[in-house]
Amino acid sequence: MSAIARLAVSPACSRALMGNRVFRPVMAARTIQTTAVSKDIDSAAKFIGAGAATVGVAGSGAGIGSVFGSLIIGYARNPSLKQQLFSYAILGFALSEAMGLFCLMMAFLLLFAF
Repeated sequence: MSAIARLAVSPACSRALMGNRVFRPVMAARTIQTTAVSKDIDSAAKFIGAGAATVGVAGSGAGIGSVFGSLIIGYARNPSLKQQLFSYAILGFALSEAMGLFCLMMAFLLLFAF
């Protein structure tokens, strides 16, 4: 290493050239504010659970369609059983709709009660 390079990098030379000035890095005036990680995870779990609970509502709609489709087919095959088939269809509709409402109720409970 040459003598000029040693002079330029020596601490004594750098202090003499800068005149005892201390350079400090500038800190940011604002910091990023975030919420607690566990609160974010709980909130995400609530939304995922509510979304999974609403899938049952689609199953309820498919069940109701199946019940009334079967009612039409049964009525077309034997029109004399219209009253009995209709009462069974209403029972199937009520049970299928109740399951859909239970799924919707669970979704709302997950969102707003916990």
